[in-house]
Amino acid sequence: MTDRRSAAEQARFETALTHMFEHSIRFNAVLGLTVASLAPGEVQLRLPMKEDLVGHFSHGRIHGGAISATLDALGGLALMVELAERHPADSAEQVMQRFSRFGTIDLRVDYLRPGLGTHFVGRAEVTRLGGRVGSVQCRLHNDQGTLIATSAAAYVVA
Repeated sequence: MTDRRSAAEQARFETALTHMFEHSIRFNAVLGLTVASLAPGEVQLRLPMKEDLVGHFSHGRIHGGAISATLDALGGLALMVELAERHPADSAEQVMQRFSRFGTIDLRVDYLRPGLGTHFVGRAEVTRLGGRVGSVQCRLHNDQGTLIATSAAAYVVA
């Protein structure tokens, strides 16, 4: 049986991952992305609607690029959480080091409805995590719970 990180080490990992995601990745900070959940299988983030993200000025809709970037970041975040689960004995530093090898291979976004809302919530599901490539499906809802976009993405993870 593999040893698991202690509760304190898991908390260190979650704090480090949240800080990296929200602050160290400057583009995420520009978008205003915040981590809502790091629970395995239930990774979520929040994107606030703000004037700088408006893509269609006469309707106040969020720009498709902001949606795409959010879904891409969410997929990477979900894979980090999944990798941490796959390597339960690794320290926070060891898991965080794995992120340096990440990169998006492919991202397909389907825009389903206009991006209207005060904020948006993204949820991700890791569909496959191999030794080199991980695949993720994401969904983005507005503050009313309306599904506005989905994505399917592949990432290099090693």
